[in-house]
Formats: sequence, C-alpha cells, structure tokens
Amino acid sequence: MTADSDSEDFAPEPVTHENVMTVDDPAFEAGNVAIVTGAASGIGRATAVALAANGLTVLATDLDEAGLADAVDRADELDVDGAVETHEADLTVDDDIASIVDAAADHGDVKYVANIAGLQHIAPIEDFPVEKFDLMHRVMLRAPFVLAKHAMPHIRESGGEDDETAGTGAIGNMASIHGHTATEDKAAYISAKFGLRGLTQSIAAEGDGTLRAFSVSTGYVKTPLVTEQIPDTAAERGISEQAVVEDVMLGDAKVKEMMEPVEVANLFVLGFSKHGRHLDGGDLTWDGGHLFTY
Repeated sequence: MTADSDSEDFAPEPVTHENVMTVDDPAFEAGNVAIVTGAASGIGRATAVALAANGLTVLATDLDEAGLADAVDRADELDVDGAVETHEADLTVDDDIASIVDAAADHGDVKYVANIAGLQHIAPIEDFPVEKFDLMHRVMLRAPFVLAKHAMPHIRESGGEDDETAGTGAIGNMASIHGHTATEDKAAYISAKFGLRGLTQSIAAEGDGTLRAFSVSTGYVKTPLVTEQIPDTAAERGISEQAVVEDVMLGDAKVKEMMEPVEVANLFVLGFSKHGRHLDGGDLTWDGGHLFTY
C-alpha cells in the first residue's frame, strides 16, 4: 500500500493459476490431506485453494460456513487437481479439534497441517480484557498444540510400504513479525505468536526430521484481521487511519506495500514441499525489511 492509496487497495488479489506456486512433488496428490484452519477468509482461504491447486485434498476448517463454501467455490472455479473439503469446528473446543483430524483422515492420509486461524484485539495491558486474552491464546496457541497432538500420529503412520514419502509431512504455523518483536496494545497477540514459534520448534525437536515443523512470519497482509484493526489502532493512538497504515504498519518496512494472502499461501506450499525438506523448526520471515533493516 502506498501513501496515495485508498481503501480499495485493501481488496486482496483472488487466487489464480498465475499467482499460485505449483510444485512437482510426489506427496502432492489427492490421497494426501492438508488441514487448514481459518480457511473461511484471508490467508487461510488462499492457502486452502493453493494447496488444492497443487493436487492435495484440503480439509478446510472454520466456524464460518459461508466462508468455507466460498473457498470450495474458488477451488471449483479454478478446476484444481486436488479438492477442498470442509468441516465446521470451534478451535476453543477440544472435541471439535479432534474431530478436525478425524474428518481429514476420512479423506486420505493426513500429511500437513497449516495453523492459520487468528484474531486480534487492540488495547493497553491495563485495559486488556482477560477473557479476550484467554480466547486469543486458546485459538492461536493452545489449539495448534492440540491439533498437532492429534495429527502427528497420523503423519507418522501415513503412506504405504513402497511409498517414498511414507511417514513424512509437516506442520506449518502462521506466526508474525509480532512473534519476533513487540509493539504497544497487542499483548495477547504478541505473546501468542512468540509462543507459537516455540511450539513450532518443539514439534520439530520431536519430529525426527521426517515430520517437520516451520513457522511463517509476515508483515501486514491484506486480510480482515489487519484491516479491521486499523480503526482501533487509530483510536488508541489518537492518529488518523491513514497514519496507522503509513507510519505504524509500514513505517519500519522497506517494501511499502502490504502482502497479498496468496503470497503467504505460497510460503506454505514451499514449506510443505520437497523443497522445504531442510526447513525444520525455522521461520520463513517475509517482512519487507521490517525487522532486519533501519
């Protein structure tokens, strides 16, 4: 997003065959399943469609039935080689999380998990509602742990005797530049993302190199989670919404534009693919120079 842009620039690019990374990978086939949380919108929806475009069967999960249907419609419009199957679930309910993995296993071998579901709340610590803090941690940290707990045995048991990809797979977690550095008024989000990077490394430590884990840390992406926090941030800081985008969000970045959801989806494609086989416990930091330059 540039300084002279307007709200129309928040509309993300649709997922197309032209902007999706496709990889020739023996494990990217319809008998293998990728679970994607938060799949009804934003990065989750783009990732679900991108993985289906790479030939996988995707178990797309969310609470938003209409949004999940949109993900299926987009995959159908693209006539993807794989498929998007849907499963409504609440990530704050342990039985629902277990049901996600069970539903995925009904469609094939569970190989991949993309933990993308997230939410945001803007407030200083002294005013931050404890119940909101707890909810955010349940969705963005506890749920990925419980999902990994149920999915890891399936990944280890995947494939047949003559399958070169037997027992392999990966769990990818949507972190953030705020899993590396802190800003004001986002204590719950920041602490959850720092914790998610630690969980990622813990999964990698127990995965024996065949069950990998990685995180993805981006700057600001054109998603509802980002755009809906602009008015709150403006109110908290007493500045205009335009100043939030230009000075707060992109002020420390060298690349002065938000990422597209499909660009983030491509990072999950890369991380899950054979080209990511040495990505284990690490973080794909795509931040436009925000963290590492000044």
